[in-house]
Amino acid sequence: MIPLFCQESLLQTSAQQLASTFDLPLSRHRPEQGLYLEYTLQGLSLYYADEPKLNGICVDFVHGRSDYRRKYGGAEAVTKALGIKKGQRPVVLDATAGLGRDAFVVASLGCQVRMVERSAAVAAMLSDGLARARLNAELSTWIDQRLSLHYASSLQALADIGEGVDAVYLDPMYPHKKKSAQVKKEMRLFQLLVGDDHDADGLLEAARATNAKRIVVKRPSFAEPLNKEKPQAELKTKNHRFDIYLR
Repeated sequence: MIPLFCQESLLQTSAQQLASTFDLPLSRHRPEQGLYLEYTLQGLSLYYADEPKLNGICVDFVHGRSDYRRKYGGAEAVTKALGIKKGQRPVVLDATAGLGRDAFVVASLGCQVRMVERSAAVAAMLSDGLARARLNAELSTWIDQRLSLHYASSLQALADIGEGVDAVYLDPMYPHKKKSAQVKKEMRLFQLLVGDDHDADGLLEAARATNAKRIVVKRPSFAEPLNKEKPQAELKTKNHRFDIYLR
């Protein structure tokens, strides 16, 4: 398990609540090796003690990339793949939420999005990101109505999906090509935490067994379709491909 460290006296109660909710061990001292979470006034961040020069990562819906995509665009491919258009705002289950960036931008367009994350550390970061978003005057008016977090197995969430979800979104982790050594440091750190989704083929099968009208799978442009199952439609970008499976 990834330990959670907090030295801020004002945040000790909140740190204990996070640790309890997501079954994370609390550390009295900043770990000297391996991955760990640190809770500060700026938020909950993931670090790798073995590489201290590697910047930590956190879920930030208020600033940076997420804020830019919300205000100025940059998510046209994923929104088109999910069937978002004038007068249509599907309810989306993001079964592999990760850092929540796609889920957030889709929710900012008016969709209800259920984020599912099975990694305790990532789910804790998402929970912290949502808590800080609620403090922002612009986001607080809609964040809780449109974006929710479920700490659970993706397969279990898909089995329990029931009615009311129009689209399932899958963005499983994948092995990077050996030649692409210059993977973004942030993604490399995230991959150290969650590894590759070796059960991704099963996710597609589980998603197709639901009543969702549309399943969208984000893949690197070089990768085969999940389960080697050809989609009914594809939407390509420079580095990625959205495979679309229709009910």
